[in-house]
Amino acid sequence: MTIKEAQERIDNWINTTGVRYFSELTNMAILTEEVGEVARVMARKYGDQSSKESDHKKELADELADVMWVLLCIANQTGVDMTVALEKNFDKKNIRDAHRHVNNPKLK
Repeated sequence: MTIKEAQERIDNWINTTGVRYFSELTNMAILTEEVGEVARVMARKYGDQSSKESDHKKELADELADVMWVLLCIANQTGVDMTVALEKNFDKKNIRDAHRHVNNPKLK
């Protein structure tokens, strides 16, 4: 599925099954919650924090998909085409960071 298709599918789901979009500010709060859930999985799986029994059911892929879902909701409701936005972001990074990381001695 392309990013455009994902945005369209989410919009269709929201407008049928989900009834309507939450407000932009509510979705920003939800996005923050979802990023926190990704952080929790990362801290326990790849970091030093120990897990609780309830943590074992959490999957990184599912938590990342939740982040993407809410991010695309925000994009939809604010009129952002994420395909265009990501292409522009690549252009920005290719100009700004063309030599930055190659010349970083910390990455050698």
